[in-house]
Amino acid sequence: MSIDDFEETNTDQAFMKNSLYGRANEMTYGGALSFLRRKYTKDLTGVDIAVSGIPFDAATSFRPGARFGPKAIREASVQLAELLAYPDGIDPFKTLAVTDYGDCELDYGLHDKVASQIEAHATKIIDAGVEMLTFGGDHFVTYPLLRAHAQKHGPMALVHFDAHTDTWPDEGGRLDHGTMFSRAIKENLIDVKHSIQVGIRTHNSNTKGVTILDAPWVHKNGADKVTKKIIEAVKDRSAYLTFDIDCLDPAYAPGTGTPVTGGLTSAQALSIVRGLGSLNFIGADVVEVAPAYDHSEITAIAAATIAHDYLVLRAKQKMSAK
Repeated sequence: MSIDDFEETNTDQAFMKNSLYGRANEMTYGGALSFLRRKYTKDLTGVDIAVSGIPFDAATSFRPGARFGPKAIREASVQLAELLAYPDGIDPFKTLAVTDYGDCELDYGLHDKVASQIEAHATKIIDAGVEMLTFGGDHFVTYPLLRAHAQKHGPMALVHFDAHTDTWPDEGGRLDHGTMFSRAIKENLIDVKHSIQVGIRTHNSNTKGVTILDAPWVHKNGADKVTKKIIEAVKDRSAYLTFDIDCLDPAYAPGTGTPVTGGLTSAQALSIVRGLGSLNFIGADVVEVAPAYDHSEITAIAAATIAHDYLVLRAKQKMSAK
């Protein structure tokens, strides 16, 4: 291969890539910043999973800034795009067709339309038979995403990593990043009996009957037992994974809107996610990355790695199904 050929095939893969599969060793410090250097496209033909961002943070109760989360997660994914997946050494993109669909278009001046715009954005992708991996934005964005997924899958088992239950009362139609799961339960979007929340460490008497493995329980019992409990709870139900980055302790994820001390380590979280390969996932999101409060991109790197490892998990499931 000549130097000219190398430049043609390995530069700006987000735009230049021809196939939905495979990978190239693009410069980690340059090039177009799609997630994991996947191709930017609105064409969903042959796509298994579409990555999309929801840059919205007007529903947060404390520090804003998660609207910049999708951009930060994409940028933090460059090293993960370069190397084979740890610890298995596999290339998930040999079997899994993943594209970057770009971000959901939202009008910052019309907040009353945001939920319907997100739902319509997600519905278009889901109706094409494509799974979504979505980046927030604050955690409110999971509510319209669940609405879109429920149209196809019905009530879903929620596998929810967070410092907060997000089931506070929603009287008067209140919707923010702490009440949206109360609304989702009322609308029968969530299969409460088979849902589970991990890493909780804020008090809320309105648990809505969801099984909770709080942060002290995780620290006492370890990642393997957490994984086992999640699998036991979800069983064979269609499952949606939502990972609020504030599930991690602020030492591992300072760049978020509502940090709470005493949380999971990044190693614990990755171990748990990697162990969930027996579940029937139909979608996932990673939310609440607020890069203005981050240090050396450690929050964004954690979020990108969680999302990357979810794709590896889905690739393994596709390989084993063949």
